[in-house]
Amino acid sequence: MKNIYVGNLSFDATEDQVRGLFEAYGAVDRVSIITDRDTGQPRGFAFVEMTDDDAAGKAMEAINGTNLGGRNLTVNEARPKSDRPRRDGGGGGRGGYGGGRGGRGGGGGGGGWGRY
Repeated sequence: MKNIYVGNLSFDATEDQVRGLFEAYGAVDRVSIITDRDTGQPRGFAFVEMTDDDAAGKAMEAINGTNLGGRNLTVNEARPKSDRPRRDGGGGGRGGYGGGRGGRGGGGGGGGWGRY
């Protein structure tokens, strides 16, 4: 089973359109267009699962760079979550600027987060 990342997807793309692209190369198990959890709007990428690894490889090679909805797709094998770099640069605390700083244009005092 191969999990395939499909990026630079048009926000108007449907699961059926994406499925149709990949089914030309073999059986598609699942298509998931990723949406924003707050707005429900598409985020511009999807994941496609194909059971046949050879068919998935051919599909990735053939579909990568093709145009769908006016955008050239980026297609490659999806990496497991643990292999992806963190967007926030890693863990750690917020550090710095404790109390006593005050905000802009104000005097001292206050405490709290200060300049954050």
